[in-house]
Amino acid sequence: MKAVVPSEPGGPEVLEYVDAADPEAGEREVLLDVAATAVNRADLLQRQGHYPPPPGASDILGLECSGTVAAVGPGVEDVEVGQEVCALLAGGGYATRVVVPVGQVMPAPSGVDLVTAAALPEVAATVWSNVMMVAGLRAGDTLLVHGGAGGIGTFAIQLAHALGARVLATAGSPDKLAMCRDLGADVAIDYRSQDFVEVVAEATDGHGADVILDNMGASYLGRNVSALAVEGRLVVIGLQGGTKAELDLNAVMRKRAAVVGTTLRARPVAEKATICAAVVEHVWPLVADGTIRPVVGRRFPLAEAAEAHRWMESGESTGKILLVA
Repeated sequence: MKAVVPSEPGGPEVLEYVDAADPEAGEREVLLDVAATAVNRADLLQRQGHYPPPPGASDILGLECSGTVAAVGPGVEDVEVGQEVCALLAGGGYATRVVVPVGQVMPAPSGVDLVTAAALPEVAATVWSNVMMVAGLRAGDTLLVHGGAGGIGTFAIQLAHALGARVLATAGSPDKLAMCRDLGADVAIDYRSQDFVEVVAEATDGHGADVILDNMGASYLGRNVSALAVEGRLVVIGLQGGTKAELDLNAVMRKRAAVVGTTLRARPVAEKATICAAVVEHVWPLVADGTIRPVVGRRFPLAEAAEAHRWMESGESTGKILLVA
């Protein structure tokens, strides 16, 4: 098979399109012929040498894919050869073939072509597990999404809007702000010129955000706590703004708030299977009927993964970036 691997830690130029050994499906595993994969910020960190794969996972980049089932291992009963699927991965997506635990294989949602389906597994699993399973967003709640025009943000806005929540989203350009509004954000906040804490307070009549989905980490920690409602839940899923910051515990306690940090990649296989099953049950119907649509900003051939990484690092990208095998 063909695969994209970094020759050494570094910039996009270290990514090489090489021949690699074909994987084989083991116990309760599925072998996929990959149609497409998608670029995630974790891929950039792994390329730089900062985010190694979990023990036992492929060292090939790529945390999601779509494709066709090529073979199944022993113990697999509910997935068939030839079936069109998408999958959540711990690694290995930047390749023409990949092996996946069967619980992380999901049928491709109806109404979405197979290549585009590669844009869904990571965002759907991340948003559902964090916004719904961890933070317990309810209809009528207010959700603040940082990075609203990115892959996670565009999906979170649509899901929360569909479930009856009020959505506020931050973005950094007029086009990105318009995209957030088009996807269902009630308020779009320009983080370059506006203080999101003030905007949240004004938009909610002082109530604050019941749930905040944050990809920034340290640089936003204090302001996120300030923007929370009483009994609000801050879920940190990214560290683009650094890893260390002071936390005013008195402010957290006064609000009876929760600050949660989560990752998806390193979770046990059984937990990922539970999340994927919930996504198929609750999210796929919304995709199938058009309530939620995958937002794909650009597509690149798999062999041009370096250019895709450069595009994500430029800060100009919106939605998901696909690599087509």
